[in-house]
Amino acid sequence: MLDLGQSFATGNVDLFAPYQVETWDSIPDANKDSGGAWVNDYGGYMSIGCNAQLVPVCPTTFADLAKPDYAGKVALNGDPTQAAAAFAGVWAGALANGGSLDDIAPGVAFFGNLKRSGNLLTIDPTPATIESGQTPIVLDWDYLNVAQAEKVAASFQWQVNVPSDGLFAQYYTQAINRNAPHPAAARLWQEFLYSDEGQNLWLAGKARPVRLTAMTQAGTADAALSAALPPVSGEAEYPTQAQTDAAQRVVAERWAAATA
Repeated sequence: MLDLGQSFATGNVDLFAPYQVETWDSIPDANKDSGGAWVNDYGGYMSIGCNAQLVPVCPTTFADLAKPDYAGKVALNGDPTQAAAAFAGVWAGALANGGSLDDIAPGVAFFGNLKRSGNLLTIDPTPATIESGQTPIVLDWDYLNVAQAEKVAASFQWQVNVPSDGLFAQYYTQAINRNAPHPAAARLWQEFLYSDEGQNLWLAGKARPVRLTAMTQAGTADAALSAALPPVSGEAEYPTQAQTDAAQRVVAERWAAATA
């Protein structure tokens, strides 16, 4: 079995042995190769985590982050030239500001403006900085922000919102090695991963299983676990490997100057 990023999988289908699991029809078309070469498994959305004890009104959109109320409060999880979560945050910022999967530049400009206004912190957020209040607003994957909320629940509320104006999601992708010595074993493993039982295990880990919508409609998704995830409005689009490569080049070339 191969556990990959979707953008890599879409450009390397010749490396995989096609297979369609029993639950194939309940997997959204955008999350699978029509020929069965690869299929997404679990993932999440870029989200805004916020210490509701320190921030009276938590931001719910990227547009909110530019407000003077959030001066010295906004942190991006890492350096987007190196960290995948931060890079995704910049791309989500681009989508919220007239950009697209083909144009990440507006996201770089957006965070550059946040830096100049004093809203963007230069601190790399960690559980320690969140608990101490150093980083009261953090852009990160929703499954990581939700896990953080659970961790600090006894001390304060860590509110998590998925911004509708910059809806960006990424999923991990499963595929079977074309040269696998035991491909039947790989197919059996896939059947478990995409069964209701396997998908609910991802949900228990705060991630969004790819069959969540269908399972919710069928009543087979764990309702309590689903309720712990922030609501999402709209449908996300997913970048190709070529789009990802191009976006990474833009961020590498412009980030330092934009946020200096």
